[in-house]
Amino acid sequence: MKTNRLLAKWLNDDLTEDELAEFQASPDFKKYQKIKNYTQYLEVGDLDEDPMLSNILQQEKTTLKVIPIYKSWMFRAAAIFVLALGVAFSVKNFVPETKTASFGETNTFLLPDNSEVVLNSGSEINYKKWNWDNKRRLELKGEAYFKVSKGRRFEVQTNLGKVAVLGTQFNVKARKNRFDVTCYEGRIKVNYANTQLILIHGQSVTFENGKQYKTSINSSKPEWMNNQILFNKENIKTLLDEVQRQYNITIILNTKDTTSLFTGKLPDNDLDTAIQIISTTYHLQARKVSENKIIFDEK
Repeated sequence: MKTNRLLAKWLNDDLTEDELAEFQASPDFKKYQKIKNYTQYLEVGDLDEDPMLSNILQQEKTTLKVIPIYKSWMFRAAAIFVLALGVAFSVKNFVPETKTASFGETNTFLLPDNSEVVLNSGSEINYKKWNWDNKRRLELKGEAYFKVSKGRRFEVQTNLGKVAVLGTQFNVKARKNRFDVTCYEGRIKVNYANTQLILIHGQSVTFENGKQYKTSINSSKPEWMNNQILFNKENIKTLLDEVQRQYNITIILNTKDTTSLFTGKLPDNDLDTAIQIISTTYHLQARKVSENKIIFDEK
């Protein structure tokens, strides 16, 4: 009872110095403080008293129930507490959760069902926690590896296509107009434009500019999780975009030949070696003008 009285006076800024010190020493003070901070920005419309008074006077008279002031403050405190809990619950569960991986970094995290996600550099995922077990759906920008727990249908939506599974391991990459999907375990369904196909363990598919390429793989995880960047028939601009993301650098390309396709691997933890491979493959001269800026010129 004493705590409720102090809480009511505290909400009204009516505590003495001794009472304030006692209240701040209580174990629940930090919780009350968070609630107060969160609810202080809530606004309530102005009360129009005249129509309310007129309505009361027209009603049949009843016995008035007197509520002590200290009880009204308790009701106010309880109302604020319940409202704050409701707002906090809504924010936690209904507002989309966003996970990102900056350039030069990766980000590993678990979804509400303990499915594991590893975001590659320069990527983002959005999902909602609310009702996750019944609607396992997320949006991906960039590239990510998924190790999905068994359960209901699991969907990965990108701006280029969609992947649906029940429980498996796979990699999805959506960069610009290129969509790559690889299945490392089980089977997955891929939707791209008007095309729908099933991938099983060891299969990979690429969609780009209306064309489809299907290949086989031998690895158990994406190469980028082992510090290597895998390229499959990709032009130099796409290749350099990925190198910039992985190393968090700026690259300027001065060459007319941008159509030659590259298939192979580059390290994502050894920039000098990556530069050397690119220079040799495309007959370019590399200039490192600063720690984070490289220029490629034609020889």
